[in-house]
Amino acid sequence: MQSVNEELQSTNEELETSKEELQSVNEELATVNAELQTKVLDLSRANNDMNNLMAGTGIGTVFLDYQLRILRFTPTATRMINLILSDVGRPVGHLVSNLVGYDGLVADTRAVLDSLIPKEVEVQTTEGRWYTMRILPYRTLDNVIEGAVITFVDITEMKHAQEALQKTNDLLRLAVVVRDAHDAITVQDLEGRILAWNPGAVRLYGWSEAEALAMNVRDRIPEELRKEALALLRKLSQAEILEPYLAQRMTKDGSILKVSIISTALMNEAGQMYAIATTERPRESKMIRTAGASDGRPE
Repeated sequence: MQSVNEELQSTNEELETSKEELQSVNEELATVNAELQTKVLDLSRANNDMNNLMAGTGIGTVFLDYQLRILRFTPTATRMINLILSDVGRPVGHLVSNLVGYDGLVADTRAVLDSLIPKEVEVQTTEGRWYTMRILPYRTLDNVIEGAVITFVDITEMKHAQEALQKTNDLLRLAVVVRDAHDAITVQDLEGRILAWNPGAVRLYGWSEAEALAMNVRDRIPEELRKEALALLRKLSQAEILEPYLAQRMTKDGSILKVSIISTALMNEAGQMYAIATTERPRESKMIRTAGASDGRPE
């Protein structure tokens, strides 16, 4: 009995030791569990921050695995590719894109994965917006390539600015041509009001630009020729093609000058004529001092 009692006592001591060890392990597990909970909270916060960052920047992003299957995407990416949540896991080549004139997404992505060289392309959507599409390899922290990342950055405003700048440059070049031209170049609206008057017109007719812009084209036509000249203007307003023609125009000092006129219709983006540009060149240096000295008809 004494021997058995000693064995039981020894066993009890071992159990006490095991209990202490279990308590120590339990404390360690509690510590690890607390650390894991902290890491889960940090990961959840980081994930929320990342989602808000990607949504706030407005950059469409699509993550693909090495087989070009969709892993995840941002809401903005749905403007470029028709994506829904159930598309996760599907090959990107099976989806319909909203890109106009570009169908090389799969081939370009595969080329990036093979060469590890990023690719950048400007693309346009069916909505008329422009994006810079970048395809980059997806690298892990261990520098392992596990897929690709496709991003879409909206450059619509930049495109519009480039187009506006190009138009401005074109207008500046045209303005230089008009300014430095030896011929008289004028622009008048469909009612005959003068809208533009270049230095050549100042030299030829004598009126300054400010004076001419307050005038109507009929003010420069001899009275007996106005009816015929205005009829010619109406023909041009009806989009009839006119050959260069001879006419008579008055100068500031009252002289009548015989000129050769080339008229051109100015059209807006809708294809509607809004003004008429004329290039006028004197036919002879001699001027008629009064309208009465003319036969009343252009040569």
